Amino acid sequence: MNFSECFKLSGQLCKFSPDGKCLASGVQYRLVVRSTETLQILQLFTCLDQIQHIEWSSDSLFILCAMYKRGVVQVWSLEQPDWHCKIDEGSAGLVASCWSPDGRHILNTTEFHLRITVWSLCTKSVSYIKYPKACQQGIAFTKDGRYMALAERRDCKDYISLFVCSDWQLLRHFDTETQDIAGIEWAPNGCVLAVWDTCLEYKILLYSLDGRLLSTYRAYEWSLGVKSVSWSPSSQFLAIGSYDEKVRILNHVTWKKIAEFEHPVTVASPRIVAYKETEKSPAVEMDKLLFPPSKSVASSLFSTKSKYEIAQLPVSLHHVKPAVDRANPRIGVGMLAFSSDNCFLATRNDNIPNTVWIWDMQKMKLFVVLEQLCAVQLFQWDPCRSRLAICTANSRVYLWSSAGCVSVQIPMEGDFQVVSLCWHSNGDSMALISKENFCVCYLEREAEEVK
Repeated sequence: MNFSECFKLSGQLCKFSPDGKCLASGVQYRLVVRSTETLQILQLFTCLDQIQHIEWSSDSLFILCAMYKRGVVQVWSLEQPDWHCKIDEGSAGLVASCWSPDGRHILNTTEFHLRITVWSLCTKSVSYIKYPKACQQGIAFTKDGRYMALAERRDCKDYISLFVCSDWQLLRHFDTETQDIAGIEWAPNGCVLAVWDTCLEYKILLYSLDGRLLSTYRAYEWSLGVKSVSWSPSSQFLAIGSYDEKVRILNHVTWKKIAEFEHPVTVASPRIVAYKETEKSPAVEMDKLLFPPSKSVASSLFSTKSKYEIAQLPVSLHHVKPAVDRANPRIGVGMLAFSSDNCFLATRNDNIPNTVWIWDMQKMKLFVVLEQLCAVQLFQWDPCRSRLAICTANSRVYLWSSAGCVSVQIPMEGDFQVVSLCWHSNGDSMALISKENFCVCYLEREAEEVK
């Protein structure tokens, strides 16, 4: 495993292009585009204000920079660096901006969610969509880019509108049996739309492309409900994480529950492997220590080494007591992610913040538990292999695969704490992101893949 040098960053804005050839990062009001192979700067663009959001077009030819404070979006072209586009929403303001799947339209959401403006880069035409709902995940595109689903709120009721992305014509419009939609997400095959209600009520609704209600799922009543939702890449499973610290798996045939995964504080089953991160300081021979010590020796005096050990079962996991009298309590399954081959599901229970749970989706059983020394900030699966990367806001990155797990110290001077990460599309490298810097980690391919 090799690491690049450290580069400046603002707002954790760092994204690989979809074709994998470029890496874009935001530094205050500058957009820096680098080659992923050499990390040499290919283009340097200057925006009107500090960049708050960046996003690549699907064909990697354009990149969008949103400056929400100014209500302005600027678009830059990699093929024609002299060309650029400026979209000013004026007094309407701006709270969100994203590309359409064709990479030639931009969807801007105005302040107070009064409307969504659809700007065409090709014809310079403008379309308006009224009544978008202010929720966590209110816009969803099918994977093939043909359709867009939009959550709406009008006359104190929730609705879903389905649009054809090629001409933005309304395909279907229907009301939903929800009190207050929290989010929507298409199945990867684009056939089913999952809609979930406010956390005050456990309700998942599944709609077909023509607006028919296929099924409604409610696990319980009179308690905080759905916290996270994730489709498997094959569209066969829908995983629902909830505030009762459980994950429920629905199947795509009957939309009934086929498994329920619990997250207890004590793990006792002998069939589970529990990895526990341990830390120790390296021994330094004081009689051989020079004064003043060299930089490498000085850093080793205060650095600690980390590794995983297989814990003896039963093992009690570190947990925190949530403040149940406050909004959004730290309890329940808040993070879910399927591996690219559908074989594994990774979860985090927010009141056991240091632990990642990995479930075998073929056997529908808990497979591995990873307990970290610090709270898990993010985990993300390799897009090509069953390999999970984890960061915990320290100077290490953690990797798990079915062969085992490893803790890797990032060889950077200063305080480089990894708070986020993103994989390259081929899974051979990933960007490790701290609050003010990023570096690229290059992973060696496994021997069987090289042959």
